[in-house]
Amino acid sequence: MPFQILDRPLPGVVVIRPDAYADERGLFIESFRADRFEELGIPAAFVQENQSRSRKGVIRGLHFQWEPAMGKLMRVTRGRAFLVGVDIRWNSPTLGRWFGLEASDEDRTQVWAPAGFARGFAALEEGTEVLYKCTGTYDPKNESGIRWNDPRIGLRWPVTEPLLSPKDRDAQSLDDWLRRPESKRFAV
Repeated sequence: MPFQILDRPLPGVVVIRPDAYADERGLFIESFRADRFEELGIPAAFVQENQSRSRKGVIRGLHFQWEPAMGKLMRVTRGRAFLVGVDIRWNSPTLGRWFGLEASDEDRTQVWAPAGFARGFAALEEGTEVLYKCTGTYDPKNESGIRWNDPRIGLRWPVTEPLLSPKDRDAQSLDDWLRRPESKRFAV
């Protein structure tokens, strides 16, 4: 199997690592293969791919979209990042719980977090690049975020004074999100 499951930290979330084939020429990685992903229970119908480059100390997130519902497969293609997901499904037994792990271009770790999770990352090195495959196309009218430091979630970021966009700095709390009618779109 060219992919190893490393963890399932929350229901629906899968941490995987593709095998690497190295020789004197360098390295080859098969980072995505639809049939193998489906065997692992990870959706393979990605319709959009995004890549970001960030300065050390940047936090991006916690982002999500309800229409079309969007899951993301995240991986670091350069540098190191702390990848994060928070369960925001209103009736989930793990509502408000988070997972986070450090990933790098060297370790090849990938994280699948389905719709109903707010996702983000902290860049731990200058010029960190994160690539994410998405199961829905971006629609700014149907997307939002949760504040990176919401005390109800208690996420322990490895960055104490992050660089934030205004959108991320001013994002709503989890409780604010749960009061919105759109939150009912994410159910277990």
